[in-house]
Amino acid sequence: MDALHERTAVELRDLLAAGELTPAEVTDHFLDRVERLNPSLGAFATITPGLARDRAAALQRDGASASGSLWGLPTGDKDLWNRAGVPTGFGSRAFADLPPAQESDAIVQILDAAGIVSLGKTAAPELGFPAYTEPIGAPPARTPWDLTRGAGGSSGGAAAAVAAGMLPFAPGSDGGGSIRIPAAACGVVGLKPTRGLLPAGSGVDSLGGLVVNGPIARTVADTALLLEAMLPRRAGGDVAHPFSLRAPSYEAGAYLAAAQHATLPARRPGEAGPAGGVARIAVTTSSAWDSYYAITVSPEARAALDTGVRALAGLGHEIDETVLAEAPEYAPAFRTLWMGGASAVPIDDVETLGKLEPLTQWLIRSGREVPARQLAEAVRTLSGYERSLVAQVSAYDAVVTPALALTPRPIGWYDAQNPERNFEQQCQYTPFTSMLNVAGLPAITVPTHWTEPTAEAPAGLPMGVQIIGRPGGELTLLALAAQLEATLPRPHAFPL
Repeated sequence: MDALHERTAVELRDLLAAGELTPAEVTDHFLDRVERLNPSLGAFATITPGLARDRAAALQRDGASASGSLWGLPTGDKDLWNRAGVPTGFGSRAFADLPPAQESDAIVQILDAAGIVSLGKTAAPELGFPAYTEPIGAPPARTPWDLTRGAGGSSGGAAAAVAAGMLPFAPGSDGGGSIRIPAAACGVVGLKPTRGLLPAGSGVDSLGGLVVNGPIARTVADTALLLEAMLPRRAGGDVAHPFSLRAPSYEAGAYLAAAQHATLPARRPGEAGPAGGVARIAVTTSSAWDSYYAITVSPEARAALDTGVRALAGLGHEIDETVLAEAPEYAPAFRTLWMGGASAVPIDDVETLGKLEPLTQWLIRSGREVPARQLAEAVRTLSGYERSLVAQVSAYDAVVTPALALTPRPIGWYDAQNPERNFEQQCQYTPFTSMLNVAGLPAITVPTHWTEPTAEAPAGLPMGVQIIGRPGGELTLLALAAQLEATLPRPHAFPL
């Protein structure tokens, strides 16, 4: 049998269900890999081997029939989420002495009910705000393809762990690209679901509807498997949502089937969608930041886009070039909203605030100076932008952009002392992601290209594309991503 970390999550699930593997065996294998590679990668903020082995033993004792679809599969909790009894660091030295929560967050409870084994907390930047994971006082999360470069953020630790085979898959959260950015930087798959799809991390309860949870995995099918588990279903098959607003969802197993068969969903009566297995796909390198910052698409990003588009065209899909409508109102409104969200961080004492990093302090203090009217106007402006972008995207079955505008950034590239410049650098690195959080649209990133090898990156650096869907269009995204995956196979198994 191949080394367990070389198996996909779907394969591990099947081997566990068949009794050919036990949760304890799988847990021990991945814990060994975590403990061996984490000093180099900084993927985990906290490792909990004792709790993981106890959990695996309990699952083994109860049996697969007593748990859910992910019985015995290892993963990690993002270090922005509470797990009862385990410290949550929030990626910040300011919370180093925070006592563990007594109750787990909803996303943790849902994945526990699905039968996962948590190996610890995956690394995140301070409070999840930056698009890179280099917290002061902790090791940076590095892409395993080049240890001099960052894994992106804010789910940087999760993506690095998956790319290095420390986990078969991992959940993340995405408020401006925080799943898709690190997935692209680490050469794995990252899916941001439609706002309202998931009951935990739906986006409905976050300011402006920005933050949603979603899966990161090495394969599209594994991404779909984790997405399915994040949609807990009641006996009747429907998903129990705490809000009245929700995105379209499909019957159990539909997402995994779309990924495994790479088949576009059939058009329903009176519904727009791909016809005859052929999708109409738009391609663009324009973004909502173009009129505010100088955005440059690097040759490596262009090569990844061209490779992905050629593959889709070769599969028979219709390809159109498009340019998104200019939106000069977007950037000021988004900055106001981002700062407004930061203003609500529950830190009021000067000493704790002083322990935060310059970028975080700037966001919080700037946000607390924003008048309520300005924030309300920003929300209204972005609501108008949402309507515009949904209409533009919905004219097609999918829209493809570069996943990132630049190659994964070197550790220390971001200006740590000038928050304004730092924010600009983040937008220049990843201009194609935040607009989809504003619009609530689903998007998936998938690697399509590796750069030429160098001494630091002997296998090359991963670059990819982002595929954007209509509201509730996850089936189409998974099918198209699976087609790319089959057409453009990953050239290297693991970099480490």
